[in-house]
Amino acid sequence: MTKDELIRGITRYFHEQIPFNTLLGIQVVEANATRVELQLVMKPELVGNTHHGILHGGVTASLLDVAGGLAALINTIDKLADVDPQGLQKRMQNIGTIDMRVDYLLPGFGERFFCFAEVVRHGHRVAVTRMELLNEKDKRIALGTATYMVG
Repeated sequence: MTKDELIRGITRYFHEQIPFNTLLGIQVVEANATRVELQLVMKPELVGNTHHGILHGGVTASLLDVAGGLAALINTIDKLADVDPQGLQKRMQNIGTIDMRVDYLLPGFGERFFCFAEVVRHGHRVAVTRMELLNEKDKRIALGTATYMVG
């Protein structure tokens, strides 16, 4: 199995097999070692402020976390010297968010949201990512920085 095949499989897994991602309706638009892009279509179940009809802050944080986690995981795969499915599976079982900061910049108004993530630093055990969430009008809703256990 090649790295590209693994990355496509991991992307499909994030998109189709993680129940929370499916529940929210998160779609993976792009996923490679340099950039991850997610998309989310607004629906009534995602509203946090019913008076204004804005995206729930927890959904915002979740989008940032999913994008950052996927970016860290794909970057981990890309850095592997050789593809060992058993070793990778063991590593994947230990991947998790260590810390995440979210800066909410604007209320989450919009019909469609786009979340972008990139890896800022990737070490042997820890990866740091930077994320941003925009609406369909390119209004920056939130920024995030996260640290993930990757080894």
